[in-house]
Amino acid sequence: MIKYLLVMSCALSLPMAARADQQASVRMEPQQLRGSRPIEKQTETAVIRDYLAAWQSLQSALDQNQAALLDANFVGPALDKLTNTIEEQAHLGIHAKYHARSHDLQFVFYSPEGSSIQLIDTVEYEEQVLDHDKVLATKPVRERYLIVLTPSEVRWRVRLFQADVQ
Repeated sequence: MIKYLLVMSCALSLPMAARADQQASVRMEPQQLRGSRPIEKQTETAVIRDYLAAWQSLQSALDQNQAALLDANFVGPALDKLTNTIEEQAHLGIHAKYHARSHDLQFVFYSPEGSSIQLIDTVEYEEQVLDHDKVLATKPVRERYLIVLTPSEVRWRVRLFQADVQ
């Protein structure tokens, strides 16, 4: 059962003209915290805000083939994996545009010392692969991601960003 519905202000930086001003909906599922500490409301709000900002930077980085756009929101294995993806795209002379339609988020773990939060995001988005301005492929995607965020100086940053193979 959905706990509550949030429509977050996550202005997408994608130049898809018909969708440029649409915002992704965000739904929070009830927390399924097992063996971890409770998440304070302020922490929950900050994690959601920072995670959606990470999606924005991911969308921009993949569209512009500029891995440096990921640095403020991603660290560790997530940053390495996404940087490699962008380098491969650039090498092939293509870029990708993503338009997130919805995020269904569920918190599943918050470490006792507060050093990491794990969540599951079932996200729906549209993916376009382009060669310059020529669209090579467009497809709707519904994917479940396992996400681990860690706090940094002023924000939560994505450390693990992995599609969940079920």
